[in-house]
Amino acid sequence: MTKSSCFRDFAKYTSLNVMGMIGLSCYILADTFFVSLGLGANGLTALNLAIPVYSFIHGSGLMIGMGGGTKYSIRKSQEQHSLANRVFTHAVLLAAGFAVFFVLVGIFFSGTIASLFGADESVFGMSKTYLQVILLFSPAFLLNNVLLCFVRNDGAPQLSMAAMIGGSLSNVVLDWVFIFPCQMGIFGAVLATGLAPLISICILSPHFFRRKNGFRFVRCRPEGRLFGGILSSGVPSLVTEVSSGVVIIVFNSILLRLQGNTAVAAYGVIANLSLVVIAIYTGIAQGIQPLVSRDHGAGDRVRVQATLRYALISMLILSVLIYGGIFFGASPIASIFNSEHNALLQEIAVQGLRLYFIACPFAGLNIILSVYFTSTERPRPAHAISILRGFLVIIPMAFLLSSIADLVGVWCAFPATECIVAAVGCAFYFVYKKKQNRGIASAQ
Repeated sequence: MTKSSCFRDFAKYTSLNVMGMIGLSCYILADTFFVSLGLGANGLTALNLAIPVYSFIHGSGLMIGMGGGTKYSIRKSQEQHSLANRVFTHAVLLAAGFAVFFVLVGIFFSGTIASLFGADESVFGMSKTYLQVILLFSPAFLLNNVLLCFVRNDGAPQLSMAAMIGGSLSNVVLDWVFIFPCQMGIFGAVLATGLAPLISICILSPHFFRRKNGFRFVRCRPEGRLFGGILSSGVPSLVTEVSSGVVIIVFNSILLRLQGNTAVAAYGVIANLSLVVIAIYTGIAQGIQPLVSRDHGAGDRVRVQATLRYALISMLILSVLIYGGIFFGASPIASIFNSEHNALLQEIAVQGLRLYFIACPFAGLNIILSVYFTSTERPRPAHAISILRGFLVIIPMAFLLSSIADLVGVWCAFPATECIVAAVGCAFYFVYKKKQNRGIASAQ
């Protein structure tokens, strides 16, 4: 394989995945925009209080899909087709198990979760409705994520992208229809979001009838080891998504104490834009995953390193463009979601946007390194990076900096955390690179 073919593969997979992930992330962004127009600040607050549950569902689907897709791609490159099919079967079974759990939570505990997340009387009803419906649609979200990852790893990134964008566009259209002409309020917003993965699955379905389809559901005995391998490889993807939900929960509780519902509504703008930015980095990472897994399985270290290098350069260029756009466009961005022209909400959101997104290059590096380690069957450093940025550093950092600098401290907690974890991730990478070089030298 030549250097140009390596770059061609990288450009094809990552560009398609970035576009697809941006489309996928617009599920919630569209809700935010239309809810802000139709239901005002209270609707925005209710939506932001419910978003963490979407992160948990989406993260669980990605954990199974990315973990299964990685195992599938490696086994496929090693010509172990029977094992590759068993990996897919176990991934679907895992998705079914998680779906049952989420649906039961939706039926029996939606109100309890809304209260735990801080919903007061003014927003409780809307928060509970959003939570319940999103949880009842969890089987569709989980299956969609699993199929997207396997179709991508089966050499059809274009179809995967088309499904992601098709689902997202349907969500945008249905959001407007349900909230305005149909006057369905918050239920309309979440119904549109829930229908989107079903439309995405329909777009993916032709792949299963093509001759090129390399995976299928097979009858086999459930293997705990295979379940564990899929989950272990996918944990970083889960933590990356769940960390967004955890950060939102922690930040919401701090912001409610500092400035009340207005600050939470302002943070809703930041949190939802953050979902899109993180989706861009996740798109790059998911784009290189099939390539890195394939080349790692084939023992081609040169192509693995070249793909990682292209990913990091692309991430840095995009980070500069993203932060520049957010810094200079903070005021109009905040205004889009501030339909009531609340001066305090506008002021808090503009300040938050400019400080929070300093984290861009560090977050991008952490997400790419985490998927790189997973794709090369090194789950431990991937787990460490994900857990550090998702829980161990961000939570104490948020409480510490908010106690020192109030709102400014809240906004700076995210970039401070990502910067610290990026240093740890780089250390892991150079240690493993050194071991790898030492192994090559001893083999010679």
